[in-house]
Order: sequence, then structure tokens, then C-alpha cells
Amino acid sequence: MSGPEMMPDLQSCILCDDVRQERNGKFMLIGLFDAIVAHSLPVRYPRLFLVTRWCSGQGEYKQTTRILKPDQEEVLVAGKEIAVRLPGPEATATNVEILGNVSFEQTGTHWVEVLLDGDLKLRYPLWVTKVQPRSEGAPPASGPGASQGGG
Repeated sequence: MSGPEMMPDLQSCILCDDVRQERNGKFMLIGLFDAIVAHSLPVRYPRLFLVTRWCSGQGEYKQTTRILKPDQEEVLVAGKEIAVRLPGPEATATNVEILGNVSFEQTGTHWVEVLLDGDLKLRYPLWVTKVQPRSEGAPPASGPGASQGGG
């Protein structure tokens, strides 16, 4: 690499059920999460995929990710350290991380965090709720998170 380091921007961070890569290099993300709606807790995911894309930077960095429990202190799951290499400001770096055997044991707002060289770059909520039993004759649930995957 030539030139000075330039801290990259985090273009996106998506939590999903699966990731496939086409022959042409494009990624297909399947089952994007903004909430987990479960019939009962704990709900366990053998695999969750976390996809990050970095851009507009130059240099070599270390990415780490984690999901915090609702107390915002205890780490539910932490990813491995992943290299982010950007040879120039026009380059992008896409990382696909697999978080294994993630068990959500309580309802509430969990937090997905992405750090670069130990500095927090992104933090967003992941809501975990239980399905409320429907009364007979009641319409199906609607609104945010009503049809989200999980469990």
C-alpha cells in the first residue's frame, strides 16, 4: 500500500440468516433482521451472518463485532478479529462473519456493535420480543417487527 492511512467509513452492516456469493462476486443476503420475534425463549440460532462493507479509506485495520444484551454491558456474542484492507480510497472491503450458536434468552433491546481498531463505529438496536397469543377472531399482528424472522 502506498500513501497515508485514511480511516474508512462503514457503508453498511446487516444481520441476516444467510449469505451467498454469485460467480460474479455479488453477495446475496437472505433473511435480514431488524427484530427477532420468537414463540418462546430462549431462541437459538445455529448461525447468524453479519455483513459489513467499508469504503472511502486507505490502510489496514482490525474489525470486531459483538451483540450486547439489553443491560448494554454483558456481551451476548463476540466475533473474531477480521482484517479490513483498503489499498486506496476508491476500494471497498466486504466482510462476512458467521456468529455461531447465538442464544437470545430474554426479551428487550439488544445492541449490535461494530468496532474498528477498538473504536466504536456503529451501534444499532436489535429488538427481541415474544409472539403474543392471538385472541380468537383477532386480526393478525401488524406493524414494525410483526413479520420478522426468528425462532
